[in-house]
Amino acid sequence: MAWNEPDGDDPKPNNPWGSNSGKKDQGPPDLDKLIGDLLRKLSGNFGGKPGSSGNNNAGGDSGKGSFGFGMFGGLFLLLALIWAGKGVYTVDEQERGVVLRLGRALDGVVGPGLHWNPFLIDEVTKINVTRIYDQTFTNTMLTEDDNIVDITMTVQYQITDPRSYFLEVEDPDISLSEAAESSIRHVVGGSEMDTVITSGREVLAQEARDRLQRYLDNYGTGISVSQVNIAQSLPPQQVRAAFDDVIKAREDNQSSQNEARAYANRVIPLARGNALRQLQDANAYREQVVAQAQGEAQRFEQLLVEYHKAPEVTRERLYIDALQEIMSNASKVLVDVQGGNNMMYLPLDQLLRNTQPRTPSESIPSVTVTPQTQGSVTTTPSTQTRQVPIRGVTR
Repeated sequence: MAWNEPDGDDPKPNNPWGSNSGKKDQGPPDLDKLIGDLLRKLSGNFGGKPGSSGNNNAGGDSGKGSFGFGMFGGLFLLLALIWAGKGVYTVDEQERGVVLRLGRALDGVVGPGLHWNPFLIDEVTKINVTRIYDQTFTNTMLTEDDNIVDITMTVQYQITDPRSYFLEVEDPDISLSEAAESSIRHVVGGSEMDTVITSGREVLAQEARDRLQRYLDNYGTGISVSQVNIAQSLPPQQVRAAFDDVIKAREDNQSSQNEARAYANRVIPLARGNALRQLQDANAYREQVVAQAQGEAQRFEQLLVEYHKAPEVTRERLYIDALQEIMSNASKVLVDVQGGNNMMYLPLDQLLRNTQPRTPSESIPSVTVTPQTQGSVTTTPSTQTRQVPIRGVTR
């Protein structure tokens, strides 16, 4: 028998916390009663009738039914609230959401903002579409001329189609890695080693980017490659020292060529200027000689006219002018005296040397007049003797 059931003829229940007197019970509250009251109120809110607090059997059965229905309704409401709250989510401005409803993808993507989808029915995956991702690949490759190079390449990309990125390819990162390696191998395999490790890296990177983008578009990855950089392209470590020597020799060759071009650019204009100056001097000399010859010809023609008018006088004048020109340039004069063996010597060179100095290159020839060479004047320079005939004059 329970402690709170009536004992025998005593209608009052036994009370372990007090006597069985008729006084009001001062014990702790009945938890079952409190829970029952709460559930009855909830069942009343859901349309049920709250149970009565009477002691008859009909009232007891009605309270138990109301208690069960109220508990079920409360639990259902609580679970519904939790389920509805779980379906609320937020998509950032940089993100887009892909929704799977019972494993099947819905059309389109979810934009930025506050959204709700049924919890445990829809699965939302958020993908950042503004971030620039990058991956680095390093591998050893073979060039067209059968040389080996170590290539380090960095790929920068962005997700432009989140639905394709999430659904079309099982693992987009692995697909990107394999496509990038395939593209750079294709480009390096069609180029020579000198191009790969020197000045051709930018061109190779651009070709690899175009080919990689075509691969990713064919796969439907939803990835857009923004840039491909070949960070390093070096020969293998075992032969790197020899290749460094080759590159240094090539740089020295280029430096020598640049110095030669600079020297040519400096010397060629100077040589052209000197050649032009010589041409101008030659033209001036030609004009001078031609003009002088024309002047002498005109003078000779005029002199010929005067000679026909007075031959004797003209010959005499010519003789005197010739002697005057010769004697003015002579430093030594020897005069043969008629009727004797003596010869007069005039040291004009000594006299001129005392008055004005001359350089060794300005040698003045000597003039000798002898009876055996009448009608001619003989000049004797320091190294040779030259005869100057005088036409038409006999002395």
